[in-house]
Amino acid sequence: EVQLVESGGGLVQAGGSLKLSCVISGFHYGHYAIGWFRQAPGKAREGVSCISVRDGDALYADSVKGRFTISSDNPKNTVYLEMNNLEPEDTAVYYCAGDLLPLPLNLKEGEYDYWGQGTQVTVSS
Repeated sequence: EVQLVESGGGLVQAGGSLKLSCVISGFHYGHYAIGWFRQAPGKAREGVSCISVRDGDALYADSVKGRFTISSDNPKNTVYLEMNNLEPEDTAVYYCAGDLLPLPLNLKEGEYDYWGQGTQVTVSS
């Protein structure tokens, strides 16, 4: 059974940092991608960043480039999203998701097959 479990969310002041974790289990494929998505109240879910676990290639949404960094620790089956210089506009529920066939690597929600339960990130001004 495939499971993705997020953690690391919380309340932080603008300009602060948080590091989210996504622990992955049940994936028995050598080539897959893990993406981070977020959904703010009243807004559609949007892609934030994704990484190819096999070769480390990554994509970022324009809104987070230069502030967020995605990384993977394959022996720990964990993908991280380090978020710096957070803004109130980053407030959302953050989800990690798994794409079994990331050809090409992308941030299209419909391409992701498995989803975690989400973790809340709140940035106060």
